[in-house]
Amino acid sequence: MNPSIVALPVAIPLFAAALTLVAGRRPRAQLWISVFALTLVLAVATVLLIQVEEHGTIAFSVGGWPPPIGIELVADRLSVLMVIVSAAVTLAVLVYSQGQGISDANEETPLSIYHPTYLVLVAGVANAFLAGDLFNLFVGFEILLGASYVLITLGGTRSRIRAGTTYVVVGVISSTLFLIAIALIYAATGTVNMAQLSIRLADVAVPVALGLQAMLLVAFAVKAAIFPLSAWLPDSYPTAPAPITAVFAGLLTKVGVYAILRTQTLLFPEGRLDALLMWAGLLTMIVGILGAVAQSDIKRMLSFTLVSHIGFIVFGIGLATTDAVSAAMFYVVHHIIVQTTLFLIAGLIERTAGTTSIPRLGGLARLAPFLAAIFLVSAFNLSGIPPLSGFLGKLGLMEAAVDKGGWLSYVLVAGGIVTTLLTLFAIGKVWNGAFWQAPPDRLLRSFGVNEDGVTVDEERSSKTIIPMGMLIPTTALVVLALALTVFAGPIFDYTQRASQELIQRTPYIEAVFNKEVPR
Repeated sequence: MNPSIVALPVAIPLFAAALTLVAGRRPRAQLWISVFALTLVLAVATVLLIQVEEHGTIAFSVGGWPPPIGIELVADRLSVLMVIVSAAVTLAVLVYSQGQGISDANEETPLSIYHPTYLVLVAGVANAFLAGDLFNLFVGFEILLGASYVLITLGGTRSRIRAGTTYVVVGVISSTLFLIAIALIYAATGTVNMAQLSIRLADVAVPVALGLQAMLLVAFAVKAAIFPLSAWLPDSYPTAPAPITAVFAGLLTKVGVYAILRTQTLLFPEGRLDALLMWAGLLTMIVGILGAVAQSDIKRMLSFTLVSHIGFIVFGIGLATTDAVSAAMFYVVHHIIVQTTLFLIAGLIERTAGTTSIPRLGGLARLAPFLAAIFLVSAFNLSGIPPLSGFLGKLGLMEAAVDKGGWLSYVLVAGGIVTTLLTLFAIGKVWNGAFWQAPPDRLLRSFGVNEDGVTVDEERSSKTIIPMGMLIPTTALVVLALALTVFAGPIFDYTQRASQELIQRTPYIEAVFNKEVPR
């Protein structure tokens, strides 16, 4: 197999972005180019997954320059899994955004900007997942962050500009810290190639290596919204359009999590900061979910649950056992899909009811029963109700903690149980206030019905009908999340193999250097 296929998940959306710029005055052409490109990325990622399963890790040297001189793109089980999930989610969100009309004049969004920017974001995410050296990982972060700066301020409203400013400042600070860390690592080792760094960092003095590891962790913790570096997220994400919030919440924070998982296992296998990660995971779970319980707006509540459940993933990375890392990978996949779905559902609620403020909602279980059903299924999945994938992921993490033993592991298990119960409480609060309580008169009027649910205003009632372009991709993600439950066994088998590969490190290193590993 030609290893250049590894570059296609990055190259395809970049090429498609250029085409959508050329077709800037043809909205339908832009849409078809974008959908075709993301479908092609999903197909390529599926082929890569099959090839990696059959032949092992695949490395590609861009431009033919040999490592460690050239730019390396590396596809192993972890990176391919992340690419295929991100491709599926971004494709669904793109279709949803078109159904909502985010890129039409009603949203005051320049059509010629949305599609190319979105495709550049997808390319940046794929590049970050496939990067084989730290500087290319930095480039991937900057590509996706540059695109996200544009997307988060779409429409140019005061609230979006304010949120975008916070997002930009936080992004610049974390990127600057990351770049400084890269410079110091190069000064200490003479390379930024991650396969070579995994060898050379063993020769670096322990205090120096510990400082470099801490700098990378802080930079990635900001991007992943890990406590206490997560305060920016709940104020930045909810103001953006629903599909943008969904893809940011579901996917972009996981790029930071992926970077932590990759560098911790490949570059710093000694586990000197594992206890710190475990404490960070515990505090992120508890503080995030306490913030969620206190919210009276659905999007802000979901933003805090996003922070909280990242703590579960960090919990697994900190345990650093094969079973724990495997469960963390499963939970990453689960959380990307479910969190994205819930933010899309929040967008549907906002479209039908005109708000996501819980005190201003009510009766949606009767007024919009299908919307209530998909919310309930996704909310239960996020909460970890058996036998859904959220429960299976948390169970895997807690079993790994018990197997490892130690008082801190048991504290993490207790923290996970408390977080799960509080998540269920927060979701129950939304269900009771937005779906179960009697609808206010304002909402009845907007739906064009009376107190008995009888339509009295056909024109108003028709305006509350959810466009199929929004409903179909949302439902597809709900089904995809349920498929994680049905196929949890094979998926866990895959993540187990990926975890073993990560902890062994040699398959990655040998793939990059063709079994000749220079020091």
